[in-house]
Parts: sequence; structure tokens; C-alpha cells
Amino acid sequence: MKKTVFMISLVAGMLLTSCASKKELQACQEDNKALQANYQDTKEQLAAANTRVASLQEQLAAVQKTNETLQNSLDKSLTNASQNNISIEKLVDQINESNQYIRHLVEVKSKSDSLNMVLTNNLTRSLSKEELKEVDVQVLKGVVYISLADNMLYESGTYKINKRAAETLSKIAKIIKDYKDYDVLVEGNTDDVPISRENIRNNWDLSCLRASSVVQALQNDYGVDPKRLTAGGRGEYNPLQPNTSEVGKMRNRRTQIIITPKLDEFMDLIGQAPEEKK
Repeated sequence: MKKTVFMISLVAGMLLTSCASKKELQACQEDNKALQANYQDTKEQLAAANTRVASLQEQLAAVQKTNETLQNSLDKSLTNASQNNISIEKLVDQINESNQYIRHLVEVKSKSDSLNMVLTNNLTRSLSKEELKEVDVQVLKGVVYISLADNMLYESGTYKINKRAAETLSKIAKIIKDYKDYDVLVEGNTDDVPISRENIRNNWDLSCLRASSVVQALQNDYGVDPKRLTAGGRGEYNPLQPNTSEVGKMRNRRTQIIITPKLDEFMDLIGQAPEEKK
């Protein structure tokens, strides 16, 4: 009987123990599930945090790079500004010097223009109305141009000075002699009609020979200093008008007496520029 009671008690105890173990196991399993869920949440939060940190690091690097670029740009700007201040000061000095030089050139040009206008007025007053029809006097860019038609100067188709030209050349020579500080270039020009005669091969020859004839007349007949004279020819290559009409050809057949200030004296005047600052 006692043995039976003992067996019953042992079985009951084992059953009770088994029931307790199942409850504990079930409780442990539930705790484990909760821990697993917490672990997964924590892992996801950590990954998100790492991503955020990486993004912030990239932003920080970009800001640092931008800041470095801005700093370099600022340093460069300050350097340029410093250099520009020096350059601007120098530029202002150069502008002031240039302005002085320009004023000087204007004074020289005004003086030259005034003399040329006096020369031109004196010449035109000395010519008769008939002569003025065949003599054109102009001042262009500070130079006096006296243009004479070929039919009043030369015998037809030649480079010989005719008698009709003597009075006009004498008046021009007088003006040239009165203005001793001027040089004289005599320039022959032709139309484009070919010419071929004894000792005249083409229009180059004709224009040069005609200019030479006028120079020698000024020297030999009217006493102009030959050191002031230059003869040159431009053939048919400096026309005033197209050679398509008789009027155009007539205008192009001319001899120009070009009166200019002596080059060396004019350059001396120009050379008197303001002294450079040292």
C-alpha cells in the first residue's frame, strides 16, 4: 500500500514538473521571439544610422571642398586686386602722359594746318581765274596738293613743258620759295591708254619723265633749291576717276605738286613729347 502511494506521488510529481517545464519553455520561447524582434529593429536602426552618417560625411566633404574653393578664389581675388591697384595707377599715369602727348600733337598739327592754309590762300590769290580752271589746290591731312592738267603743262603726248605753263609754274615756284621749310614732291599720273614712243616704253616712263620735267623747270627756270625737290611717277595706277570716259581720262592725266613740311623738322616737332616719369 505504501509502495503504491509512493508511486502515485512520484508520477504526480513528474507530471507537475513536466507541466512546469512546458510553461517555462513556452515563456522562454515568447521571450526569445521578443528578443529577436528587438534585435531586428535595432539592426535596422543601426543600418539607417550608418547610412545617415555616411550621407553626413559626404555632405561635410562637399562643404569642405566648396569652402576650400571659395578660400582659394578669395585669395586669388585679393592678390589680383592688389596687382590691379598697381596696374591702375600705372595706367592712369600712362593715360595722363598720352593726353599730354596728344595735346602736343594737336598743337603741332594746328600749327602745320595754319601754315598750309596761309600757303594755299596765297597761291590761289596769285592765280588768275583762267589758271584756277586748270589748277586744283587742296589741303588734305596737313599736305598741300596742287594738281595741274597735262594739257596745260606738256606738249601733246610728250613730257616737254609748253610755253603756256610758264606763267603758272612761275607763280607756284614763288610760293615754294617763300615757304622754305617745306619740301616738294612732283608726282606724274596718266590714264590707262598704252603709250609706246621713242624713249617712252609705257605709262610708267611717261609719268616719271613728266614729273622730272617739272622738277627741272622749277630748279633751272625759277630757282627752286633742288635739295627740296623730288620727282616721281605713278603711271596709271593712281586714278581719280574710272578710265571709262574721256572726262575720267582727262582727270587722271595730271601732275601733282605736293608741298609738305620738311620731314626732319616735322619729326623734331613731334619728338618733343612729354618726358616720361622716372
